[in-house]
Amino acid sequence: MLPHSGELRALAIKATAELQVIPIGQGVSVRGEVRRVIDVLRAYDFIVETHASGTNLEGELTDILLAVQHVHDVLHRKGSIRLVSYLKRETRTDKVPTLAGKRL
Repeated sequence: MLPHSGELRALAIKATAELQVIPIGQGVSVRGEVRRVIDVLRAYDFIVETHASGTNLEGELTDILLAVQHVHDVLHRKGSIRLVSYLKRETRTDKVPTLAGKRL
């Protein structure tokens, strides 16, 4: 059951996430699209770490979710017709999840 609007409160939940955005039908190189994704993400108050197949993020969960929507909006406005994105999120109640805490 969903809470009534008076009961719904946005909690400040820290999260780590991995985002992969795949422009489909853009040709062999998608470097320009990937650069736009990184530019959008760096405008937020995140720790951003890029890697070969995606980007790791650390920040507020609601901001991460909004940023994914913003990425889609920007890429579509810049001409990407079809996008597929994968978002893995981690939240915890026992401690604040961090990217630094995941390093071996």
